[in-house]
Amino acid sequence: MKEHATIRSVVRAAVVLALAVVGCAAPKSTRAPLTERQRDSVISRSSLPGASTVGRALQESDAASQRAANLDSLSR
Repeated sequence: MKEHATIRSVVRAAVVLALAVVGCAAPKSTRAPLTERQRDSVISRSSLPGASTVGRALQESDAASQRAANLDSLSR
């Protein structure tokens, strides 16, 4: 009888340990990673040193893209 109790205790401990290991697994992120543009936009709105420079660079990039689109539309 004592052997059965010991075996049950070992099995219970193994089950508890297995559940604990499974429960501690890192959760998988369902979010898509940010693009470089999105990361830069988040940085530009932060209080980090140089954040305003990142914001100005994004504005200049947008302006250059708009100028290129305007020139492209003229050639069609």
